[in-house]
Amino acid sequence: MPARIALNALALRPGGSGVQTYIRELLRVLPETVDAELVAAVQADAVDELPEQVGPRVHPVAAGARRALAGLRGLGPSDLVHGLDVDLPLRPGAPTVATVHDLSVFDVPWAFSRHRAAGERLLVRRSLHRADAVIAVSAFTAQRVRDLMGRDAVPIPLAPSPDMRPPGPGAVEAVRRRYALPGRFVLHVGTIEPRKDVASLAEACRQADVPLVLAGARGGATTPADAKALGYVPRADLAPLYGAATVVAYPSLYEGFGLPPVEAMACGAVVLASRAASLPEVLGDAAAFAPPRDVEGLADALTGLLGDRDRRAQLARAALAQAARYSWPATAAATRDVYRSLGLCC
Repeated sequence: MPARIALNALALRPGGSGVQTYIRELLRVLPETVDAELVAAVQADAVDELPEQVGPRVHPVAAGARRALAGLRGLGPSDLVHGLDVDLPLRPGAPTVATVHDLSVFDVPWAFSRHRAAGERLLVRRSLHRADAVIAVSAFTAQRVRDLMGRDAVPIPLAPSPDMRPPGPGAVEAVRRRYALPGRFVLHVGTIEPRKDVASLAEACRQADVPLVLAGARGGATTPADAKALGYVPRADLAPLYGAATVVAYPSLYEGFGLPPVEAMACGAVVLASRAASLPEVLGDAAAFAPPRDVEGLADALTGLLGDRDRRAQLARAALAQAARYSWPATAAATRDVYRSLGLCC
């Protein structure tokens, strides 16, 4: 009889961010990687995100504290429990693994409401202290786990989704027309929130005299008035949008991994990022960098890239090679090795 692995996938939402991509893609490839019965706790509106090989344990749609409380409940009889976004049950009844995506509620608490930061710190501390094994999405995040929690974590990186690949010219032209994009522009993809530092990017684009296009929901930061804000963009449009951009900028002040610039690289985009947190590790030599919160540095880097076609071509080639280093089958295989380290035969 195969082992039973219970996975807390309550953070999975239709569409979504890097955490959602991690859960969706890991669950897509894990059935091919482990010889085990897989059951996932999932919210009712995300059941269709699960592959048919993963049995759903359906919970009502909830957010914030209600979702966290649901994650504290048991996941039924199992041989191993894996919290895909840190959270673990109060009484798991089996060895546990917790994946930590970042420690932003400790490192940049100003990016959250006071109550949310305090609540999440309690949950994260509890899970990381009690887990039998911890997975971190980057070496940077693993080091922060060691620094703050005194725990060793296994670094296992994320990877681009399979649909993130260089788009054809027809798809790029269609997206240009659909969104009335300028001939050249800087693109930022992601929620507009304080730690993404879109304000510095907007000022740098003004100094470099290049339009800024924003794709993503509005979070807790003001949208620059002179930027072209597209709002939520369907996933099918993302690859051609990356292909249309002259430069994809990601001046985030803090990331546990940084999936959006990696997905941009997988589409052959030229990426400019801040030299902060995990981004230098994850992007390697395939991106241009500027110091965090440095408007002049961003503007100088943008001006240099916009005026140097050969440099952009070199970075685009390097980007494809860097993104190809990451794959979901490799992530699943490394995750299976963590399960085996706890004595699970799978």
